[in-house]
Amino acid sequence: MTTATAPVSPPRAFNPALEGMRGMAALGVLLTHVAFQTGASGIAVLGPILERFDMAVAVFFALSGYLLWRPHAAVARGLGAAPSTARYLLHRLMRIVPAYWAVVAFVLVLLPGAAQSANLRVWVSNLFLLQVFVPLTLTEGLTQMWSLSVEVAFYLVLPLLAVAIVRLRGTAARLRVPVICALMAVTLTWNLWPVPTPDGIHADNWLPGYLPWFAAGMLLAELIYQARPGTWWHRPFASQPLMWAIALAAFLLSATEFGGPAGLERAQPWQYAMKMLLGTIIGFGLLAPLVLRPGNAAPHRWLESPTAATLGRWSYGIFLWHLVVLTMVFPVFGLLPFNGNFLYVLGLTTALTLPLAAASFALIEDPARRLARRWDQAATAKAAARRQAASSPPPREPADPGGAALPPTTR
Repeated sequence: MTTATAPVSPPRAFNPALEGMRGMAALGVLLTHVAFQTGASGIAVLGPILERFDMAVAVFFALSGYLLWRPHAAVARGLGAAPSTARYLLHRLMRIVPAYWAVVAFVLVLLPGAAQSANLRVWVSNLFLLQVFVPLTLTEGLTQMWSLSVEVAFYLVLPLLAVAIVRLRGTAARLRVPVICALMAVTLTWNLWPVPTPDGIHADNWLPGYLPWFAAGMLLAELIYQARPGTWWHRPFASQPLMWAIALAAFLLSATEFGGPAGLERAQPWQYAMKMLLGTIIGFGLLAPLVLRPGNAAPHRWLESPTAATLGRWSYGIFLWHLVVLTMVFPVFGLLPFNGNFLYVLGLTTALTLPLAAASFALIEDPARRLARRWDQAATAKAAARRQAASSPPPREPADPGGAALPPTTR
């Protein structure tokens, strides 16, 4: 009886299964781009499924929503403290920008097709992740960065979302789940809004359209503090077979006309909304049993394996570099794009991307994160020293032999 009514224990600071899932999502993005570039997406039945591995982006976004919203969900229930906005932005900046700028510089200087068109507008748009707002700036080797632009936009908006519902705390924290569900419902209609954009730019690729995918993770961040193990509605969410079966069904449905047309053709508004809904289900379904499972559950056999953990550490580098490698594979190995050789190109791209991703992590990403932590620790130490100085009594004034305080000029 006690177990059935006790709230879920606070989540571990690091969930290795989520790191493994991040690695799988990175490979999913690589797979879908190889399928498109080799023409495999045109194969009957199998092609649309290979192409729809772009839904791995929904997993990335849901992971971000969960991990970054979790401190705010905890604070609303009197647990811990959310990081300051400055500290939060510092860590996001050091996590994303250094490795990203290395790829942008490499592509715009050394990749022939991109270097030839690398004018000032292209440089500025790509360096500052403005590609989805500035026409004709998604360039060869960097076209996947539209999703990183959306990700960074979410980083900037998240503190505002937290402030918007900051009053929902304590007993009112139970209202945070319906508020997030309402946010999902409203933003699923984004494609129906008459948003004016310049030629060559579509508001489909802006943050509001993808907020349901982030909100899926935000919802999970609320549920880990609100759900109660053993209750009728918690058990389904914590069931991996059930939730992953639902995610698989949503994925297969997204490979039909409900997920929109194949290739680069724009979807109809209803198809766009349906794809966003299916992506929300996929992200929520894959992550829910990983974050809501009991604390004493056995480790996940695959997602917590050393291989999956390594791929998770390298996932950002895989995402950044795989399209550069894929672009270079065709001329280097004498292959023509859109002319088959899917498995061969997939193997080459994966084998050449992984070392680059490992180097990115070891030489750029991990040092940048360590530097951010050192800055954070130094700032914390300075703030503590200031607080201690402010709370200490002022030093006593030395007195002259006659008992009078010395004048200021003699101090």
